[in-house]
This record gives sequence, structure tokens and C-alpha cells, in this order.
Amino acid sequence: MDEARYAAAGVDIDAGNRMVELIKPLVRATARAGADAEIGGFGGLFDLKAAGFSDPVLVAATDGVGTKVKIAIETGRHDTIGIDLVAMSVNDLVVQGAEPLFFLDYFACGKLDPQVGAAVVKGVASACRDVRCALIGGETAEMPGVYHGGDYDLAGFAVGAAERAELLPRRDIAPGDMVIGLASSGVHSNGFSLVRRIVAEAKLDWTTPAPFAPTQDLGDALLTPTRLYVRSCLAAIRATKAVKALAHITGGGFIENIPRVLPRGVSVELDLNNVPVLPVFKWLATAGRIGEREMLRTFNCGIGMVAVVDADAAEAVSREFAANGETIARLGQVVAGAEAGDPRVLFRGRLDLSW
Repeated sequence: MDEARYAAAGVDIDAGNRMVELIKPLVRATARAGADAEIGGFGGLFDLKAAGFSDPVLVAATDGVGTKVKIAIETGRHDTIGIDLVAMSVNDLVVQGAEPLFFLDYFACGKLDPQVGAAVVKGVASACRDVRCALIGGETAEMPGVYHGGDYDLAGFAVGAAERAELLPRRDIAPGDMVIGLASSGVHSNGFSLVRRIVAEAKLDWTTPAPFAPTQDLGDALLTPTRLYVRSCLAAIRATKAVKALAHITGGGFIENIPRVLPRGVSVELDLNNVPVLPVFKWLATAGRIGEREMLRTFNCGIGMVAVVDADAAEAVSREFAANGETIARLGQVVAGAEAGDPRVLFRGRLDLSW
């Protein structure tokens, strides 16, 4: 009788149990040294010693996927949004020089559909395997009255570690260092409130061909998941010893994210002519009547990660990134300056936003 009353209030315990059974094999597949990736306990365990660190510093990050989740809900495509969830946190870890160790997810909904939840976790597990990060736990919350219908929201929590002597950014960033960009896969998981408004104003449907990718539906094209930069960045850091800083280009774009890793007394000068602007950004700028500076502050514009590297090793670093699947753009260099109140990111040239 008590369980029936709870179900009548909108919370189905049995549905939660069914989802757990569906995701157990997905979670087990993310096991790595230090974690067995089993779920069902009250907390997840990780053995840092077994992971092979000698003088580790833990690094933690948390994020969500923003209103990109609305496109997943409205299109009924739930299998990639979990990749975005992992990427937004682990990409933040690697900019500190940290290797992701474990991840936990939070899935909140109005009415739990175990198949939808399992599809989301399938994406989470896929991304965790890609970056060798154990999925050691999570939480599913059914909250009728807070979320409605098939709505749900996601949050992710990642913990990584770096040897103390290898933390980024390094203190020796100086004028003359080179700035390298790693290409993005698309809009990633920022700016989607503006993206959705532009789509609505253009009176487009998620099932119509994407103006910037006619072989794909608009919904599928915009759901292209955030690129995972962990493996390539760790490879470049470890193989070359010449990566001085990394900046994940998320909300705030170039203008707000790059200064977060710069020491006092320096700025970066970027040549916008070298930014490989993806068609989706050209379309958004044109359809939404968005100026260049707002594009640079809102979107990644085609560059999802920026690296500051020793100039003498720029070729070696670029080769290492390319060998690990990245498309490279030489963006500019570190310059002297940056008095109080001065811009930390200087631009020359123009973004190619022609559509």
C-alpha cells in the first residue's frame, strides 16, 4: 500500500531498479586501475595508490550540458548527451595537467523512463572509456512537479590527479611562447539558449536538413557531442614536456577563458584569420545577426582547446597533437603587456563568418 501511494505520487522505485540493472554492464566496462566500477553501494571507491601516482594532487570539476539537453529531449535522441556531460568536466581537468580518474553522474527527471536513462548513461560510459575514467557512481532522482513530462537534466562530477611537479599552468609562460588551437567538433555544450532562439526565429524544425550540414537533420547536427581532448593533451604534455598551459574554450569563448591560465604581465595575440570557423558558426552568425566579438565571447568558433607551448618545441607539440587525432591551428603568441585593466586577449585579422 505504501509503495502504491509513492507510485501514485509520481515516483516509481521499480523503474529506478530496472534502470540500475540496465546500466550495470555499461558501468563495469569503465573499470580501470584503482576502481572496479561497480555500482550499488552508498559511495564509490578509488585506490589512488593502485593508479600509480607517487606525489599526486587531486583536481575536481563539475558541469552540466546546459540547454543542449532540450534538443536531446525534443528529438528523442539521448545516446550522445552523456558524452557531452563527461567531456565538459574532464576537459576542464586536463587543462590542469590532470588525468581523469573517476566520474559520477546525476540524472534528474519528472518521470523516469529506464530506457531513456540507460541511453544517457550509455553515452556517459562511452566517454569514460575513451578517457580511461571509471564511472564509479551516480544518482537518479525522480521529481514530479519540479520536472514535467519527459524533461530531465544532467550534472557530472569528475576527479583527476596530477603529479605535483606537472600541474598546469606552468609559471614560466613568457612572451614569445606559441599559442596553438585544437579544432572543435561543433558548438560543444555552450550557447544553446542562443542557438535554440536562432532556430526558433528561423522557423526551423529539428527534423529539417541542417542549413550548414544538409546531409543531417538539424537536431542531429546540433547534438554532435563535445570533443574529448584528454588523451591528446596528456600525450602532448607527457611526450614533449613543452606544454605550458591549456585553456578549454567553453562559455565565455576566447575572451574569458584564455586569461584564466595566463600569469600577470602577459597577454596573447591571436590571428583570427587562422581560426578554422566551422559552417555551423557561420550560419549562426548570419541567421542570428551576431557580431564577431559576441561570437568570440559566446562560442568556440571552431577551436575547442588552446595550448600555450614553448616556441622552440611548437613543431614537436603540434606533431604529437596531430598523431593523436587533433586538427591544429597556429593561432598566435604570448606578448608582453597586460597592465591592470588592459585586455588579455588581443586580436588581429577577422573571423571568416561569410555564409
